[in-house]
Amino acid sequence: MAPDIYPKIFIYRRLVQAKLFIDARYADNIDLDNIADEVCCSKFHFIRQFKSIYRKTPHQYLISVRMEAARDLLKAGMPVSEACYAVGFESLSSFSGLFSRVYRMTPSAYVKQQEAIKAQIAALPLRFIPACFAGKNGWM
Repeated sequence: MAPDIYPKIFIYRRLVQAKLFIDARYADNIDLDNIADEVCCSKFHFIRQFKSIYRKTPHQYLISVRMEAARDLLKAGMPVSEACYAVGFESLSSFSGLFSRVYRMTPSAYVKQQEAIKAQIAALPLRFIPACFAGKNGWM
């Protein structure tokens, strides 16, 4: 292996390890120090490297993972307050504000929207199946 390639591969492995650490422990109370310690790196160097690869700081990535998980929990029918705490947020108001900024609707409005979609699917299931698939199976 060429000597100039080894450090890049080593850094990429550390960054992937950090991303996997965030993915696995997003609901825990983790911060930048925890993540940087996991990959044995200075936190300032780690932030620069992580952002250069993933186009987000580690904190931005952690928030995006938490928001996706919260959206999935809300879609599954979990109450807003439980979803908030389940994904690692400590304040319901900050969670609601962030959810509103990211998804352009409040968490409760999102829950109502998902319930309406589920009701439509239950009432008219063929409307949500592609016509080519329904026609092929003789459902139309």
